This record gives sequence, C-alpha cells and structure tokens, in this order.
Amino acid sequence: MDVDAHHPAGPVPGSHPGAVVAVEGLTKRFGAVTAVEGLSFTMQPGRVTGFLGPNGAGKTTTLRILLGLVRATSGRATIGGRTYDQLHDPLHTVGAALEATGFHSGRTARNHLRVIGATADVPDRRIDEILGLVGLGHAATRRVGTFSLGMRQRLALGAALLGDPSVLLLDEPANGLDPGGIAWLRGFLRYLAEQGRTVVISSHVLTEVQQTVDDVVIVAAGRLVRQAPLTELEGAATVLVRTPTPDVLGAALTAAEVGFRPDPDGGGLRVGVDDPAVVGGIAFRAGVELHELSVQRSDLEDVFLALTGAPTAAGPVGEPAEVAS
Repeated sequence: MDVDAHHPAGPVPGSHPGAVVAVEGLTKRFGAVTAVEGLSFTMQPGRVTGFLGPNGAGKTTTLRILLGLVRATSGRATIGGRTYDQLHDPLHTVGAALEATGFHSGRTARNHLRVIGATADVPDRRIDEILGLVGLGHAATRRVGTFSLGMRQRLALGAALLGDPSVLLLDEPANGLDPGGIAWLRGFLRYLAEQGRTVVISSHVLTEVQQTVDDVVIVAAGRLVRQAPLTELEGAATVLVRTPTPDVLGAALTAAEVGFRPDPDGGGLRVGVDDPAVVGGIAFRAGVELHELSVQRSDLEDVFLALTGAPTAAGPVGEPAEVAS
C-alpha cells in the first residue's frame, strides 16, 4: 500500500513560471539505427503535456537529449531557449525522473535527497518540505531498500522537485502506485502546472493520461504524428450500431461509401459518422434489424492507436489518420 498524501494547500515556496520546452528538427542515430528523425514540437508552461508513443518511438531518447545525457546527431532540444549544458542552474531549472531506480538501498529517504541536493546547496528544511509534499514525511528515516515501488516513485518525484524547478520531465510517474497514489499524483501534477510550471509526462497508461494532461505530443518511429490539445482529440465521434446481421449492414455501409470497423468491445460496428440517422437510414433501406444505435466519443486510446498504426483487431474508422511530417 502506498503512502497517502493530501493535495497541497498552498504554493510550493519559491515556485516560478515554467519555460517552453522546444524540440527543433531533432535527429539521433545510433549506428545504423535512427531513433529520432526530424522531430519538432513545443511544450508550454502552465500545462501538463503527455509525451506518448509506442515502445521504440524515440520518447526516452528525446528526453535524454533534453537532459544532456545523449548528444543529438542534428537539431536542437532546448529548455527556455537553452540546451541543458547552457543552463546556468540546471537543478533549479529542470527536474527529471526518468526511472525509479538508482537508489542506494542502505540510505534513508532523507539522506538520498541530501546527496542530490548537496550539488546545489539545498538546505535540510527544503528536503523535509519535499518529503512531506510527496507523502514520505513519516518515512524520512527509513532505508530506501525497504520501500515499495510506489514509494520509490514518490521519492524520485521528490528528487526532481528538490531545486524547485520550472520544468518537470517525468517518465511513467504512476508506475507502481496504487489507485489512491495515482489519484494523488493526478491532482499533484495539475497543482504544479497551475503554478505555471511546464510539466511533461511520458506514459503508456493512456486512460490515466487522458484524466491528467492538457496537451499531447504523439510520436511513432521517431517522428511526430500529432500535437494537439487533448480536447481536440476527444472531439471526434462515431456511431455504435448493434445488429444480428452485421455482415449485411457492413455490405450496405460499404455500398454507401461509409467507413466502419468492428467495435473493439465486440458485438457491433463503429461507423465513421457522427449522426445516427445516417446509419439508421442505411440500415432501413437494407432491411437490417437494429438493436442499438448510439453516438460514441473517441477516447485517447482510439486516437493513439489510429495515429501510431499500433496493431488492433480492427482498422481505423473512415479515412486514414493524417500523419504530420
């Protein structure tokens, strides 16, 4: 069971507006393998941005280039207009938690943060403040080797926040958290963005991302396929129709040049229109009995699978998704 933490009641002391994260024409090759190619996007302050893509899409490589851990083959990745090696005070500009590892199991949570904070003269009062903020105040003197994965995730988040940074880069921050911890994290990230910080999360848990982020950047095979506010991606609608003769209805829809696919949950068809009367009229003329006819809103997972070309039991509804270059 993860440690609970309440949503903070006031601002984190010393908080300040975020900075634009910008990737411009970024390419990275590892020998014959191209991990990122011509990638460009921006992430804005005061927003939570989901950085999404299938395994091998280039997300981790991009984040590592942003943090100066990997050198780009060409292009730039900047924070507030500067590459990481040009930042005057990196710990106070950008905080990152790319994985909940790298802990010395014999150190206490407090000492772990002290070691990290020593490079920037972070006072002990800030360390204790952070431990309380991420719900580990009561575990400050426990050795990290006794922590659950969820508690380590909280400690990694605490380390990222030590310097009160304006930009946060977090890779799978909900990994290992229980449902209560995930709900806490969702509120905490929103709270940090409301202070003006730039918050970036990379995750495969699309249902959770959809409840957390303001914007999404979706990449596949090292290229950008979509950047948009989440509300724009959630706007698409389809019609769900259930019938005992889906093959007959499918043939009628094809003849009417209306796109469709099997419903992912089974037992029906998803039709690529937003007006159920269109489907009802086609079914009536074809003599098809209908058991359900309803408008369905696309969720982030639907959009993600269509844009990235991830394998599914059914293809995309209607026209193929446009891929950004």
